[in-house]
Amino acid sequence: MPQSSVRGDRPGRRNRPDAQQLGWDDSLYDNKGQSPDAPDRTPPADGDTPDNDPKDPEGPKDSSGEGGKGGRGSKGRKGGTGGTGSSGRKGRKALRWSAITLAVLIAGTAGAGYWYYEHLNANLHKAPRSLGGGGLKKPDPNAFGQTPMNILLLGSDGRNSEKNIELGGARQDADRKPLADVQMLVHVSADRSSMSVISIPRDTRVTIPQCTDPKTREVYPQTTASINESLQHGGPGCTLATWQELTGIYIDHFMMVDFAGVVSMADAIGGVPVCVDRNVYSHDSKGHGSGLKLTKGTHAVKGVQALQWLRTRYGFEDNTDIGRAKAQHMYMNSMVRQLKKDAKLTNPGELRALAEAATSALTVDDGLGTVKKLYDLGGDLSRVPTERITMVTMPWVYSAGEEYVLPKPGEADETFAMLRNDTALDGKDKAKKPAPEPKPSTPKDQLKVVVQNGTDSRVTGPASGRASAVQQRLAGLGYTAATTDSVLTSQADTTLTYHGKDQRGDALALAKALGLPNSAVRESSSVTSMRLVIGNDWRDGTTYPKKPTDDKPAHKAPESADALNGEDTKACMNVNPQYSF
Repeated sequence: MPQSSVRGDRPGRRNRPDAQQLGWDDSLYDNKGQSPDAPDRTPPADGDTPDNDPKDPEGPKDSSGEGGKGGRGSKGRKGGTGGTGSSGRKGRKALRWSAITLAVLIAGTAGAGYWYYEHLNANLHKAPRSLGGGGLKKPDPNAFGQTPMNILLLGSDGRNSEKNIELGGARQDADRKPLADVQMLVHVSADRSSMSVISIPRDTRVTIPQCTDPKTREVYPQTTASINESLQHGGPGCTLATWQELTGIYIDHFMMVDFAGVVSMADAIGGVPVCVDRNVYSHDSKGHGSGLKLTKGTHAVKGVQALQWLRTRYGFEDNTDIGRAKAQHMYMNSMVRQLKKDAKLTNPGELRALAEAATSALTVDDGLGTVKKLYDLGGDLSRVPTERITMVTMPWVYSAGEEYVLPKPGEADETFAMLRNDTALDGKDKAKKPAPEPKPSTPKDQLKVVVQNGTDSRVTGPASGRASAVQQRLAGLGYTAATTDSVLTSQADTTLTYHGKDQRGDALALAKALGLPNSAVRESSSVTSMRLVIGNDWRDGTTYPKKPTDDKPAHKAPESADALNGEDTKACMNVNPQYSF
């Protein structure tokens, strides 16, 4: 089990509440919460499916091999760019129980036995959400009270059990702290109409912020290293903190699984169709490879073979993590499609198997530490139609010497910015008709606006005096009622939020005076007065430093992100000829 995870205490047995008392959707049950298919006292299991990205790492096999801390290595690396019928209803229900696309595995056994609900809760491993201290401010709700949701999916390469050693090899690494060799961020839009998933190659060179191990209290100083090493700095909470610093995206939760967990969940889910464009055998005389062996065409993989698919680097594309990420995206999309059309997951016995596999295999943050919370999360995810699911890889470039990769200047942050602004990566968000800008309704000297410093970066440190400097600039522009909030916060982008449509004209006028783009002006249901937060994109000066994309922000992921749509049934992995037979 990962270093920082801890088991939740098993609570004592209690009287069984029904589904409504637990706050679950009672429409999933008949007879006051009793599943119609459940045996006498056996609870219907709630299943979920694995972070399909599970254990991605092929695990360190030698100095040039598949896993470990090592850089990408230049050898062998060529660059890259960077229904409405009953079956439809069953599919949607199955997806909710089985946690839609990526292993958000859930179990709901309320009506048939609270003892089982408690049992599943005790299965879960839990760890703190973030170890970086401070951290980003959670975005304010939009005008409708909705907020996007971001979940970090991690695959650990730990060899801390005989089963993990059997599956991952490299017994010599049994005492090594695990690495986070699979990392994907799932962004679900505020209105739950779309889902965007972005992978970051494991050997991307990043700044890992200072983190404190929650169990040993050991403090790991800030450093620059491959992003997969962040897991060794106290656990998944440090990886989450690293992602937040890199992307500027607030991350609500994380879910982590290891080799054995992937296999158990893949077995419970059943076969997932995948395709290769020629015969492939991921193995060579140097010990490279996952062991995956498939003939040309489409195959349903599960169990160990699913793990091999998800771990394969040598044999796909240019034998790098970039090809592996694409294979993981194909598996995830195919899994979602399979779950939507396969009504068998409404079977209580199969759901129970999923529930056991999921809760036993997952390490989650404290905020997801109960079956009820996982079930609710699955409900949110299941609302996203398959055609609005988009998988991408962070735009990247090689470092000098091709030892590791770096975020591609411009395009990587452009992609992150889309998610910060809750813009779907598929380019299918409905275009908003330009509305005439309302005129200000409040005299400048009477407009109350609070200015706050939001530059509290864990990596670069805060830029002091930002709120005061901008407040004085506003006073010089005639906004003499502007005040400051002395509480330091952190966010990537400068924003001006207001409450109620009657304030929009005033907000737009103030933004124009400071040089802020209209995209920075946002209506929120949670603010009571106008608030200007100076983000890390404006760390000095009193006139906003305009960017080329401010007037026309991106509405679709760049070509270098290699997007894959959830409805793409023709996707097939390109096999490297060196690993074909």
